Amino acid sequence: MIVPDQDLARQVSRDLSFFFEAPVRHFPTYDAPPFASLVPEPEAAAGRLATLYELAKSPEPPLIVASVSALLRRTIPQKILDEAADYLLPEEEIPREAFLRRLIEGGYQQVGLVQGRGEMSVRGALVDLFPPLYTEPLRLDFWGDTLESIRVFDPVSQRSLEHLEEATILPASELFCSSEVIEGAKKRIISRAEKFSAPGQMIYTLLENLSAQRLLETPEHYLPLLYPHPQSLFDYLPEEAAIVLVEPAAIEGAVKDEAERIRGFFERAKERLLVEAFESFLSPEEFWREIKARAFLELPSLAEGNEDLELDIKDSSDLALKIKARPHQALEILREEVARVLDEGDSVILASPSQRTAERLKNLLETGPLEGVSIPICSAPLKLKAQSRVEIVIGSLGSGFYWPELALWVISEEELLGTRHRLQPRGRGRERLLEELKLEELRPGDYIVHRDHGIGRYEGLVQLDLQGIPGEFLLLSYKDGDKLYLPVDRLSLVQKYIGIEGHEPRVDRLGGKSWQTTKKKVARAIAEVAQELLELYAARKVRRGHAFAPPSALFQEFEAAFPYEETPDQAAAIEEVLADMQSERPMDRLVCGDVGYGKTEVALRATMLAVSDGRQVAVLVPTTLLAEQHLRTFSSRLSPFGVRVAGLSRLKSPKEQRKIIAELKSGQIDVVIGTHRLLQADVGFKNLGLLIIDEEHRFGVRHKERLKKLKSTVDVLTLTATPIPRTLQLSLLGVRDLSVINTPPEGRLPIKTYIAKFEEAIVREAIRRELRRGGQVFFVHNRVKGIHSLAEYLRRLVPEARIEVAHGQMPPEELERIMIRFLRHEIDVLVSTTIIESGLDIPSANTIIINRADRLGLAEIYQLRGRVGRAEEQAYCYLLVPSLSDLSEDARKRLRALMDFSQLGAGFKLALSDLQIRGGGNLLGTSQSGHIAAVGYDLYLEILQKTIEELKGEAPEEDFEPEVNFRLPAFIPQSYVPDVDQRLLLYRRLALCRDEEGISHLKEELLDRYGPLPQEVENLFRLQRLKLLLKALKIKRLDRADHQVVLSVDEETRLDPDRILALSQKRKGVKLTPEGRLFVRLKGDKIFEETLSILQELEQKR
Repeated sequence: MIVPDQDLARQVSRDLSFFFEAPVRHFPTYDAPPFASLVPEPEAAAGRLATLYELAKSPEPPLIVASVSALLRRTIPQKILDEAADYLLPEEEIPREAFLRRLIEGGYQQVGLVQGRGEMSVRGALVDLFPPLYTEPLRLDFWGDTLESIRVFDPVSQRSLEHLEEATILPASELFCSSEVIEGAKKRIISRAEKFSAPGQMIYTLLENLSAQRLLETPEHYLPLLYPHPQSLFDYLPEEAAIVLVEPAAIEGAVKDEAERIRGFFERAKERLLVEAFESFLSPEEFWREIKARAFLELPSLAEGNEDLELDIKDSSDLALKIKARPHQALEILREEVARVLDEGDSVILASPSQRTAERLKNLLETGPLEGVSIPICSAPLKLKAQSRVEIVIGSLGSGFYWPELALWVISEEELLGTRHRLQPRGRGRERLLEELKLEELRPGDYIVHRDHGIGRYEGLVQLDLQGIPGEFLLLSYKDGDKLYLPVDRLSLVQKYIGIEGHEPRVDRLGGKSWQTTKKKVARAIAEVAQELLELYAARKVRRGHAFAPPSALFQEFEAAFPYEETPDQAAAIEEVLADMQSERPMDRLVCGDVGYGKTEVALRATMLAVSDGRQVAVLVPTTLLAEQHLRTFSSRLSPFGVRVAGLSRLKSPKEQRKIIAELKSGQIDVVIGTHRLLQADVGFKNLGLLIIDEEHRFGVRHKERLKKLKSTVDVLTLTATPIPRTLQLSLLGVRDLSVINTPPEGRLPIKTYIAKFEEAIVREAIRRELRRGGQVFFVHNRVKGIHSLAEYLRRLVPEARIEVAHGQMPPEELERIMIRFLRHEIDVLVSTTIIESGLDIPSANTIIINRADRLGLAEIYQLRGRVGRAEEQAYCYLLVPSLSDLSEDARKRLRALMDFSQLGAGFKLALSDLQIRGGGNLLGTSQSGHIAAVGYDLYLEILQKTIEELKGEAPEEDFEPEVNFRLPAFIPQSYVPDVDQRLLLYRRLALCRDEEGISHLKEELLDRYGPLPQEVENLFRLQRLKLLLKALKIKRLDRADHQVVLSVDEETRLDPDRILALSQKRKGVKLTPEGRLFVRLKGDKIFEETLSILQELEQKR
């Protein structure tokens, strides 16, 4: 089935899957412009290869939906794809080295951790890879050349999920570079060099890249060089295959336009090419020849007025129009319409995208005129003869219809409840603890905090031999060149330093006193604030406030109009907030979640509950920009339900401000959104019931008092994006009511991410593509120097675009003015440094171009990229670099990781350590940024946790790290885990294991991910077990000398004299000296096991 464009191809393949039992496949194209120096997105390559292979090999060929641009691209010949495919069975002999070579030839990229399509990682006996045909990566476990097992694993947790009985491994790229193909390609390159008058250097580089299998650009650059006769999808079709042309007039136009586009881009790039335009693409003549050689059916659009096409099927747009006219009564209209249809003897099928939305729809419908009607829920594909008069089918459908012959109505979710946003299905286990990721992105030169020695710099992981025993150490440097070698088993003593944006920490002196002084000072400041907070909490517990009425029918309508599916955390936060509001105790809840995780919707539900109970709502935000943004969001969601929303900030003239204040006092305005202007004395309310505060810590001290006054009388909901680790969340119980949204939104369309060379054609096309669909572009250039000349260059490149510059060195008023103009869509392209407001949500800005991406850190790019992709539109991110082939290995790895993250959506939560904390301290409702800067965010949180526990009368456990000198190698060898980031992360996770269960889980994970544990790793796990017992007994140090262990004990040590006596009766050589050293002689060779058993005996029945 051929359709004019890519978006329609996606939509039609989704719709067909709703109706057909047979497999339906969308044959994708690359979104990149033809012949652009751009790394193709691996997902598109996988989709193309999987479809081609299924066509050639499947006993039941799929129904293919393809756009014109996908079909015009030539591809790998069928014979070569057959040869390149490997069919694997467990217990089969497979020459492992030859198999790995074929993966490289097939375009797989070697990485430390497989997370994205087309990647592979080899660790000892294990080979991880993410091939086409599979929705999750595979883990192959070899014993020599025997394949022992094939397992599917989760790309986030890296844990195995299930075993497979067979697997087909296809190449990852349409460019299959076997030695045979390469030899033929070299001959073709040399023979073409003269014909194309190509410079020698270009030919040399091309041959070198070919030999190294480093063909980075999209396939059209190389197809005719690798294969003498590249094929197209038409060559893969069985002879009897029929073709359906959907909207033939539009297809004709698309073929013509696409051919022009190919010619245009080819002309600009031909200097660096050894191919002709239509060697890599089908020409229009070839395309139509292929169509006419087969049986084909034309499906013109009804607008084309084709007399021959008689379909007795009507669309269901009448219902959609009725709902659009009265969105706040959508459910009522739907119930009435369904009841009417049933009365007329017809059946109704309602489409819903997921089980959860289907259940919600069922509950909402089974009232009023439909009370007592049974509404079953089934899964797509749809059975056209409904099993019940009303049915909900889980699946995606673009629009509904009425089929008189079957007396059947089919209604899509979009028609039911207004625009719905397409959700990507989320894979399994897409969450990972924030704590686990703290040290992952530690780079030499980063600041770290050592609990005892203060702030230093991390210089790398080093291997040293101490008295003949090998070990791995973190090298830390301090003031005056002092060095500290920290054994990896003591990693829990250090954390990456996370401070305040723009603040450079001071490195401490090893052994100096200033660090202890700083820690004490910070602890004192925290104690004062925490004490005040506890008193406030206690006072609020006894005060009575307004108990809001339960959700009304109007509230349910409002809830149903939310265009996404709530995430579990978001749903829980909404429930907690609504429960707080309906109780008599005044609410004071903090909702914490990353930007884009859906905090605003929580605030909107609270607002609707307050307004439907006749109360007013004030939303307080720190900047005019955020006020403008919230005003748009709140108005678009609330206005259709008759709620009056107004904004109060300095953007309004004095006259407008006076009018709004008067209407607030008279109760004509329900919701007001404003900056600190709301806190001024002249602002009053008729009946304020709810105060919502966004990022409270960003308000100055002057506003705090007025805020306190406002807070004392109403329910308060505070929103923040500052991350809060789980341990602190627990201790904050009883100090602040806290809701944490850790689950990212269900996969909106992944952001398409490209690594590209800075080329005029790419930049121009990226900007124009966004402008064509009425969108806006962020162009990030992280140097103020040269930013204006770059903007001038872009104005010449895309003269029709309105382009402005924004950077941190501008006067704040001017910067704000430009940002507001961008928000109001008065600017098309914003050229800026990385200062773009992090909380900013501009749904129409869906392309971000990042210049010199190779100079930015992974976290920085990840956060910048998060500024786009918030709407239902496909978002694009271009990472521009000076040259693709000259990228350093490290930069390539970093940028490659971003292409992977685009597939995981936001499901991969970036390490807390990567986020520069913006302000922080709002947990306590007061700015603590100075103290955070002094000791780093992690340690600040630790002190805070201890202080709160003390004030609540709980005895906090003193956290210390026992020193164990066992004189045995205990580390993770490089040969076992080659990737340094992964080793660091595993050391950190082992150090954070708090019990035997945690240690066992991690050990199982290592066995699963890396294979059998070497002796050094076994020792490391045993060491952690010893440490847990030492901590329980409060023993600070353990030494082993020959055949005895020495435990250093003091007055805090939890040793029962009876236990020591029992031990001395069982063993010879047990001795406790007056200096507090307990000597115990070891009997056998199993020293670890024996020491463990001694500690267990001392711990029993304490």
